[in-house]
Amino acid sequence: MIESLTLTVKSSRRVGWAEVKQVKLMTSALAASENLYGGGMAGEAGAAHLRWAGRLLGARASTAVEAGMFEAVGNLAGVVAFSAFDVGDHEAAARCFRFGLWCSEQGGSWELRAAILADMARQAIYLGNWDEALSLIEFAQVRADRLTATARAMIGVVRARLLAVLGRHGEARAEVGRADACFAQRQPEIDPPWLVYYDEAEHAGSSAQALIPLAVADKQPGDAAERLVSAIRAHSDAYPRSRAFSRARLATLHMTIGDPREAVLLGRQVVDDAAMLHSRRMDQELAKLVRASRQHRAIPEVAEFSALVKSGTTDV
Repeated sequence: MIESLTLTVKSSRRVGWAEVKQVKLMTSALAASENLYGGGMAGEAGAAHLRWAGRLLGARASTAVEAGMFEAVGNLAGVVAFSAFDVGDHEAAARCFRFGLWCSEQGGSWELRAAILADMARQAIYLGNWDEALSLIEFAQVRADRLTATARAMIGVVRARLLAVLGRHGEARAEVGRADACFAQRQPEIDPPWLVYYDEAEHAGSSAQALIPLAVADKQPGDAAERLVSAIRAHSDAYPRSRAFSRARLATLHMTIGDPREAVLLGRQVVDDAAMLHSRRMDQELAKLVRASRQHRAIPEVAEFSALVKSGTTDV
């Protein structure tokens, strides 16, 4: 019965800063929900908000308000896109990313353009589309002089992750070093709202992800593990999904080249964290951990943990 419920709202013929603020508030609420619970509810609710907000782009407005509305709607599209990416609806994610990118260009927002291109690169990396990912992240670096230090750090870490996956380890390490230098210069008070999430904890966790292939190649957890530990400690309760990802990656790193019993302890925490999340990406992280555990299946704690995860997921 409720599935057929629809609500028709007449589109505004003229918009001002009040409507821009309304879109921004919706976006903030959806982003907070996604960080807490994954992309499920945020994505579905966000799609409805995006349809409504998209109609505002056709209303009359001053030049300044029009640019502000394009940027606000583009940011909303980026949040909806990432929610769809998180739950594995890659077609919907791609459509929303493209729409958000178009909005950023129409509104003249270089900062939003770079952020959306970076998220598109993340999706391409996830899907194994390496050439596309490299093009996207290098497009994001165009006119880096117009980006804040935080944005340059974030983009650099994504590029470093891709270089590491491609086996270009020396370049990846150098890119992480440049990203660290940019992050050290950040001024959070001037960052746009879509970069609020990129704090000390996020930089530590994201840069660690880029360094994991290097750690595995060297068979030394080293800097990657240290950064993951820092991320886990620093993530606030507003970002439980990010903390869960860092725990999962640290557990997999330990299971691969470190202490498998420590990996089990971390992994059990990840299972508890994942129970609160609607995230296909999180399911895949747990699947990676189980695959890494196969070499240690003779250890009772590891075998028991693997069975626990397999009983609760279809992705292993």
